[in-house]
Amino acid sequence: MNINKFMTPEIIFGKDALEQTGESFKRLGANKVLVVSDKGVVEAGWSEKALANIRQAGLDYAEFYQLSTNPKDEEVRNGAAVYINEYCDAVFGLGGGSPMDVAKAVAIIVTNQGNIRDYEGVDQITRPLPPLIMASTTAGSGSEVSQFSVVVDTEKQKKMTIVSKSLVPDIAIVDPQLLMTKDPLLTAATGMDVLTHSIEAYVSIAATPLTDVQAKNAIKLVSEYLRPSVASASNEEAKRAMAMASLQAGLAFSNAILGAIHAMSHAIGGKYALAHGEINAVLLPHVMEYNLIANPKRFRTISELMGTSTSGLTDMEAANTSVQMVRKLLKDIGAPQQFSDLGFQEQDFVVMAEVALEDACMITNPRDLSVEEVVALFKQAL
Repeated sequence: MNINKFMTPEIIFGKDALEQTGESFKRLGANKVLVVSDKGVVEAGWSEKALANIRQAGLDYAEFYQLSTNPKDEEVRNGAAVYINEYCDAVFGLGGGSPMDVAKAVAIIVTNQGNIRDYEGVDQITRPLPPLIMASTTAGSGSEVSQFSVVVDTEKQKKMTIVSKSLVPDIAIVDPQLLMTKDPLLTAATGMDVLTHSIEAYVSIAATPLTDVQAKNAIKLVSEYLRPSVASASNEEAKRAMAMASLQAGLAFSNAILGAIHAMSHAIGGKYALAHGEINAVLLPHVMEYNLIANPKRFRTISELMGTSTSGLTDMEAANTSVQMVRKLLKDIGAPQQFSDLGFQEQDFVVMAEVALEDACMITNPRDLSVEEVVALFKQAL
């Protein structure tokens, strides 16, 4: 019997959706909320807007904003300490992937105890988490709807992937207005993360008809709207479309999981302070090319979703055009196209390859990889 599961939080989408924050926490029975965010979100004014709404709902709150680009286990410990010392009973993640991942990780620790390292892997969480609401300020991570939290293990210098149904937030707030304070480079990097999520979910060995609908629409939206979104911070149509693309890609990968790109990206991000979306942008065409033979029909569909006419082409010929379309998009938006642009050193390739093969995301990649093959992909991307 073929049974598909599809997990999703309650979703509040649209202009001024952030104003639903206080009422949403009230519905969940919260009294004091730990707000997890970062300096950029604070400077953009979004955290104060959310805090004002929480106050308006008659709720108390505590704040935790000391986060890195690639959040660390020690930051999770610090956030959990604030939650406990301030007698909080709910968690709000406001920002991109880093604040939302830390918010989820804090929720794990305050109810399940121990070290966040104890929960690496799949379904290691045993106790219910406090009420969780996530609001995304980037069209990128999809963490507002996913069952993932990714945190750096500082001792082992690698990113830990934590996967659990418990991490699916109770409520996801997606307000396209929050995307209008991002600069073009961040818009490009996070947009490529959305495309990577949707492509990896679509070709994942765990893909289902339920995830395919979300992934395909996300690919189409990114292909049409990422360029204008990078070009103009005030383009409301493009921001709304990219917010929807990020949401749908998040729903897709949360349920279909990901692949080698994210496994390799997590390995790099644990050692180098590089933006996750930029790493994905460099890896995407190379890993796609490697994976083509595993499912050329799916890559043909990706080409078509990105605007290519594949009439008269074989499946493999059409599949190859998907890689070409991604490379053109990278060039058009000014995203990095090689690791030498980012400072990644060849001397780390073997160690990074070994770490990548241990990542949970590698399990659902459509084509098997060895250490040597991962190293070869790193060298291609150099």
